[in-house]
Amino acid sequence: MALTFEERLNQILPKINSPDFLNSKGLGNEIGFWIFDYPAQRELEMRDFLHHTIFPNLAKSQPPIRMAEVNLFNLVIELLSDRKLLDKVLDMQRTKGDEAVLTALRPVLKEDKLADKLVANMNINDIDVLILHGVGSAYPVIRTHTMLSALHPLMRQVPLLMFYPGKYDGHSLRLFNQLSEDHYYRAFRLVPEA
Repeated sequence: MALTFEERLNQILPKINSPDFLNSKGLGNEIGFWIFDYPAQRELEMRDFLHHTIFPNLAKSQPPIRMAEVNLFNLVIELLSDRKLLDKVLDMQRTKGDEAVLTALRPVLKEDKLADKLVANMNINDIDVLILHGVGSAYPVIRTHTMLSALHPLMRQVPLLMFYPGKYDGHSLRLFNQLSEDHYYRAFRLVPEA
């Protein structure tokens, strides 16, 4: 029997708090990359659950779970602001359209550059888990499977949990459960539907 969205949400904290998750045990020597996929139409509920349940409860865990959380959309904005490109990008979008902006941003926002910036903003040795969210907001500027691949060599043994508005079947990602599949085989589903 398939679990409801709410039942799946209620399994997130116990999974994160488990020693197997935090120590990446039982994964066949793979890095602990996890994906919690959810229906895109539940995005606002997911955000609320993250900010009002997941993040506060991880801080209250005993011992506290040291987490870093990164909104991928905010990371893009930060990188563009740091490089003094944000206003130029907004002007270009207004005058030349989305495709021109995407073409111009591709060399600036390569996923390996974003992964380096993400890891540089934290001390990877001082966290127990990295949580990524804002995936839908960052599309199409960031391609999730490429971002995860760029993070693999940087995360050492720190587990990563990405909240994904779409479908992940253990082999491919389908953003919004509509876009074409991006093959990605190196992550595990945090809470399966059944």
